[in-house]
Amino acid sequence: MLELPVATIRNWEERYAAVVPERSAGGQRLYSREDVERLRYVASQVARGLSAADSHRLLVERDADGRRALDDDPGDRASTFVLIAERDRAAAELARSVLRSAGYEVEPVFAASDAEERWRERGARLAIVELMISGGQGVDLCRRLKRHPAGAVLATSVLEAREEALAAGADAFLQKPVDPLELVSTVTDLLARGARAAA
Repeated sequence: MLELPVATIRNWEERYAAVVPERSAGGQRLYSREDVERLRYVASQVARGLSAADSHRLLVERDADGRRALDDDPGDRASTFVLIAERDRAAAELARSVLRSAGYEVEPVFAASDAEERWRERGARLAIVELMISGGQGVDLCRRLKRHPAGAVLATSVLEAREEALAAGADAFLQKPVDPLELVSTVTDLLARGARAAA
């Protein structure tokens, strides 16, 4: 899942202690889903040109921001409502399961009109919009949701439509198939960013 040399991971563990894996009875390192997500985040920052030290500093800041955002919310993540506007029921169920496991309250809808209605009614902190929903109305849905600035919009598609999605107001774009860890990481980052903007 992570295209990182074992030596690099060990080096990061020893130097920065950002990830401390459990040990099996046989002494093997056991990484949790959160550990893998944190390593993935650092690797993505290094790939962008940052040093390992700076990447780990960003990770610490991100974690602190995320904790502050949750501390400000007495209901913790369970009160963070995420709306999934999806055309594919199997994809919606997978995203719902992954995000609920991460502690979020999630509701899927399967029509653009329903998504906009629920966005206004519930004041969702984040909407995940499949661009092909309702026969390709996802781009217009992104624009409409951002007119009611209740939260962030994450666009998804099997097509490479990043530029179109961002131009329509989406805060981020993920191309399908979406890696579950990347989904949780992106949702967490967008919610933390929204909490900072509202502070």
